[in-house]
Amino acid sequence: MNIRIASFAHPDAVRLNDRVQLEYAERYGGDGDATPLNPTMFDPPRGLYLIAYEADGTPIATAGWRSQSTGPEGYTDGDAEIKRMYVTPEARGRGLARRLLARLESDARTAGRIRMVLETGTAQPEAVALYESSGYLPCAKFGHYRESPLTLCYAKALTA
Repeated sequence: MNIRIASFAHPDAVRLNDRVQLEYAERYGGDGDATPLNPTMFDPPRGLYLIAYEADGTPIATAGWRSQSTGPEGYTDGDAEIKRMYVTPEARGRGLARRLLARLESDARTAGRIRMVLETGTAQPEAVALYESSGYLPCAKFGHYRESPLTLCYAKALTA
C-alpha cells in the first residue's frame, strides 16, 4: 500500500468521494454528506489530503484534514478537522484507516494545530470504534451537522 499526498480535486479523490457519498446515503438516507468542501481547504500548510493505493495503483482509501478557527459552527482556534476518512469495503480490516489517521495527526501537529476534531454519526459504529480506540473523546457538537441528533463529534489534543 502506498499513501500519496493529493488534491481533493484529483480524479481518484473524486471517485472515492462518490463512493463514500453512496455509503452515507445508504446509512443515513438522502444524498450523502452535504458539508461544503472546497478542494483548496486541504492545501498545505492549512490542510492535507491523502489517497492510499494498492500496489497495482488501485485507489482504496482517502483522508484529509483542514484548518478551522473559532466561528459560528462551533470550532475553536487551532482545530484541525478530519474530513473524508474512507476505506473502500474491499480494503477494510487491514489497518489503513489507523495509518491514515496517524499521518493526519502528525501532519496537523507539525502545522501547529492543537486539536484534531471530527464529525461522524450514529450509523457508523466502525468509525466510532476507530476514533475512541485512538484516543478521541466526545466533545461539544460543531460543523455542518451540529444540530442533527445523528451526529457524534470527537476531539483529541495534538499537543504533547
